[in-house]
Amino acid sequence: MRLASTKTAAALCGGLLLAMSVPASAAVDAKLLDMLKANGSITQAQYVELQTELAQDQKAQQIAQQAQQETNEQIAATAKKTNELSSFDQKLAWAAKTQFKGDVRFRQETVKNDGVPNAKDQDRQRIRARLGAYTEINPQVDTGIRIATGSSDDARSTNQDLNNYFDKKQIWLDLGYVDYHPDAVKNLHLIAGKMNQPWVSMGDIIWDSDINPEGLAVTYKYPLNGSAELFGSAGHYTLKDNVDGEGVQFKHDLRLYAGQLGGRFALTDSLKLTLGGSIYSYDNDKDSACPTSGTVTAPCALAVNGNSPNETFKLYEGFGQLDIANLPVPLSIYGQYVNNNDASNDQDTGWLAGVKTKVYGFGIDYNYRDVQRNAVVGAFTDSDFANGYTGSRGSKLKVSYELDKNFTLGATYFMANSDYTNASLKKTDSDINTLQLDAEAKF
Repeated sequence: MRLASTKTAAALCGGLLLAMSVPASAAVDAKLLDMLKANGSITQAQYVELQTELAQDQKAQQIAQQAQQETNEQIAATAKKTNELSSFDQKLAWAAKTQFKGDVRFRQETVKNDGVPNAKDQDRQRIRARLGAYTEINPQVDTGIRIATGSSDDARSTNQDLNNYFDKKQIWLDLGYVDYHPDAVKNLHLIAGKMNQPWVSMGDIIWDSDINPEGLAVTYKYPLNGSAELFGSAGHYTLKDNVDGEGVQFKHDLRLYAGQLGGRFALTDSLKLTLGGSIYSYDNDKDSACPTSGTVTAPCALAVNGNSPNETFKLYEGFGQLDIANLPVPLSIYGQYVNNNDASNDQDTGWLAGVKTKVYGFGIDYNYRDVQRNAVVGAFTDSDFANGYTGSRGSKLKVSYELDKNFTLGATYFMANSDYTNASLKKTDSDINTLQLDAEAKF
């Protein structure tokens, strides 16, 4: 008996070793059991028991294989979904890096012309609507596109008169630029296209705020320490191609070269000072004069709106602002001075001085200016003061109040006296008083 049991155990071990050495399949395992039973290595009871266990193992393997297949299918489905989500996330990330900004302004404007030949008083309603999209293309490149209303393509105005029997209003391209700011040089911006003014302005006797120059510009800020910063800009802008009619070479274009350098200084915790200087130099500006015969569409040249005929320009500007914070109300004192070094006569200087504050939520801004006939470019000076003419002097007072978030009411009053306000540039010593009432919503 003991010998038989030992023999049976050896056969079982041999059979199990054989089973382990044979690939797992139902046919091989069943055949092995039959061989063990046939040679008497196992009893009938052992055969039935092992056959039951074999069936259970086979079923478990089938379940495991099915589960693995389902897992593989789930992994594949998840991977596919992940790829789809990745593509969607990329689109979503682009949308998240795009900002839409705009504003709508309604204006009631009254202009009183006293002593202006052939000019009538005006009482009109106007709107301005602007919409821009600003996108981060990648960490080093931004773009901006903006459209705006306007009665014409006049660079100095995006206002549209409300008249002409409810007709549709025109839309113009107001901005379209690419801004490259390399990570290797922090605070450096290379801008190309139709852009916001890249220079700092402390007044509007040189540049109307609606003008967006076109060309190439570079701006840079350099922090000296925690209380000071230098800033600068330079640019090249083509105003008119081939103004002298002699070929199409670059040297014949009407061009502007602009440069500016300045600094911001925190003198104390409550006293901040900004100082700077600019140069605006024009090439071939004399060749851009308006024609002396035929139809003339203004502005057809730089020397318009009060400038002497065929005037040339090289403007030197100094500007500054002092911000005082420790007074009962915040106070800023600002100003600018400009001289046209290329003026044909002694009417070559302009200056502006102003003060602004905020009292009980009301923003108050007052300035006085005196702009001689050829001190600045008539095509680009503020279009609202003295109807946009040089050879003018007087005051500007602006009061604004934020009635609700992003919704402001404002009133601006211009009290101007001008020497050159008609097409023939006849000296008239005219008074031009303008009142603007605005309601502006931003988003």
